[in-house]
Amino acid sequence: MKFVISLLIGYFILFSTLANASLQVGFFKSGQYQMIVGEPHKNGYLFSKNPTKDQLHLVTLDWPPYIGDQLCNKGWVFQFTISLLVDQGYPVYVEFLPWARAVKAAESGQADILFPEYFIEDASPSDNFPGKTRRELLALSNAYPGGEIGFLKRRGERDKFTGNLNDLKGTTIGVVRGYQNTPEFDAMMDNEEFVIVKAVDDLQLVKLLVGKRVDLIIGDPKVLRFTVSYSNLSKSEKVTLLRALEDVEPALRYNNLFFALSKKKKTWRSVLNDINKGLYIFNNSGETERIIEMGSSECY
Repeated sequence: MKFVISLLIGYFILFSTLANASLQVGFFKSGQYQMIVGEPHKNGYLFSKNPTKDQLHLVTLDWPPYIGDQLCNKGWVFQFTISLLVDQGYPVYVEFLPWARAVKAAESGQADILFPEYFIEDASPSDNFPGKTRRELLALSNAYPGGEIGFLKRRGERDKFTGNLNDLKGTTIGVVRGYQNTPEFDAMMDNEEFVIVKAVDDLQLVKLLVGKRVDLIIGDPKVLRFTVSYSNLSKSEKVTLLRALEDVEPALRYNNLFFALSKKKKTWRSVLNDINKGLYIFNNSGETERIIEMGSSECY
């Protein structure tokens, strides 16, 4: 009897471990629900369902509420990306990295695809390869939905921004290293018209502002607040940071999201064509909108 109980407990533990280790992604195709189960692989997750093409290595970041390793089902951008690529016949290996490392991995050809990325201007310089532009190293897909980008300030403080970036010349502004923001802001930043302080991630960016090391920070306000909320900080620290933030109006612009493909990979053109085909199919069928809606509500 003791042996049977021990055996049952063992099976229960094994089943629970496997269940917790797997990660499910689902999408509709021709009215049928397709389920893909991913498993831990190397430093990330591997998804493969009846593959017909070579495996793709994707790199991404923790960027809640869009995507994050600690988010429920990793966020809607994760679910959307896996669904789109697996539907096109690719096995997909996804790795979460700090953004600067993710950018370097894609620009150097260590990874096939960087996501999600903002639009990259033709003249935007690479931080990893002096003398090269990012568009020489990366190819952008067609766009998919994103969010607003703007400045945040310390609550209650006055600011001089009226919608014209020239108002902010000489201002100390915090940015995340390697992030694209808006074409106008990035061009002025590259021209050293602001005093720039670089953070390694969104949480450090918020701390720079609240700690009065910068006058403003730039980013997606929704991302910055979610990053604080999902961090490992204590509840009191989170409350302190969140209460200190205030959006600067007007927002700079709405930024769509893109997949950035490494031109170091020989097959990047065919992969790009497949991604754009998948984006078209998902958009026309309503699947993009459905995944966004489900990713925003399914864990509550």
